[in-house]
Amino acid sequence: MEMILATKSSTPIIGQLATVMGWIMDGIYRLLNVFGIQNIGLCIIIFSILIYALMTPLQIKQQKFSKLSAIMQPELQKIQKKYKGKNDQASMQKMQEETQAVYQKYGVSPTGSCVQLAIQFPILMALYQVIYKIPAYVGSVKDILASAVTSITGVSGYTEILQQFITDNKMTRVQLVMDGSNATSNSVTDFLYALSPSQWKTLAETSQFSGFTDTLNSTAKEISHVQNFFGLNIADQPLTYIKAAFVGGSILIAIAAILIPILAWATQMINLKLMPQAAQQGSGDAQQDAMMNSMKTMNTVMPLMSAVFCFTFPVGLGIYWVASAAVRSVQQLIINKHMDKIQVEDLISENMKKMEKKREKAGLPPQKITNQAHQSVKNINKIEKGSSNTDAATRAQKVEESYQKASNAKPGSITAKANMVKTFDERNKKK
Repeated sequence: MEMILATKSSTPIIGQLATVMGWIMDGIYRLLNVFGIQNIGLCIIIFSILIYALMTPLQIKQQKFSKLSAIMQPELQKIQKKYKGKNDQASMQKMQEETQAVYQKYGVSPTGSCVQLAIQFPILMALYQVIYKIPAYVGSVKDILASAVTSITGVSGYTEILQQFITDNKMTRVQLVMDGSNATSNSVTDFLYALSPSQWKTLAETSQFSGFTDTLNSTAKEISHVQNFFGLNIADQPLTYIKAAFVGGSILIAIAAILIPILAWATQMINLKLMPQAAQQGSGDAQQDAMMNSMKTMNTVMPLMSAVFCFTFPVGLGIYWVASAAVRSVQQLIINKHMDKIQVEDLISENMKKMEKKREKAGLPPQKITNQAHQSVKNINKIEKGSSNTDAATRAQKVEESYQKASNAKPGSITAKANMVKTFDERNKKK
């Protein structure tokens, strides 16, 4: 796997977000430096905690939608079964209207979940960019490497020398970014940051760089101090320490290196277990059941893949994966307690108020739209099939009888939840 460590992401939106996050990361480093602490590993942990804490409102919105979605699914599935195999335009239009009515009934938008994910995705991508390209965003770290970069780029043919060094040392995740015939100074900075302590020693012994060996050695010492995390260098790979243990290296350091992949797997599994799970029983829809099984498989495989990748990825990236998963787990525990206190009826009421404000801005009478949704839902839930000659009053009466039966439903059942929604609809209609 080969990745380019180009200084700063130029991807639209992600690049701008990464720049802002870089200011935060640099600020954390400078703040710790005031107290005499120079440690990128600790900065990564604090940075992860801060960013995910700021994302908590987005997570809560996402799970509010998920909570209502779980209740809505039986109604949506009923509509899908009702129009299954009917591909004519009239049936498709009615299916769309009835589906929209269910969403209106619960006060949510069909795109609600997509919007939250669309907001979170660039944030997470930008977060990854900052963690993976520390010198690009943390000016204090880039300054440590500045003198070495100046010395190297002053040597004739330095690009070929560094390229050969990368090949000889199998630095597969580093590629020099060219500006004409020479590598840019920023890519040389990225190259130096990716060096392990042993590679720094080898670089200092390169004959073409013999004129500034002291500069390379002093830079290596300073950057290694910054990159040290409980004896591990965050630019090194856990696999390197494990191999070293078989040829006389420290066993304790090797154990610490092994813990990175293990913790990456464990924390992600804990996080997945804490996430609200959809009902596991079959829905009767083969396509939906297949999708649920695929999701379950992915939730098992992804943490394992993270653990495998951690063996050959830099320790710093592993620290980020562990820290972010641990933060998300604590965050999820708090959100779960918050969501348990929220009644479905109150959640619908909150959504309805938001929808009414949007309708007011659009110049539409809120009550009229609510009544329309209410009537559409009655039509969806009508008991008898056909009944084209049945008037609205008769249909309403039959639905009322159905809801009366629901009043004896077990607490927490779908019918009990439907009864709560019906109560809310009646209360809203009287306003």
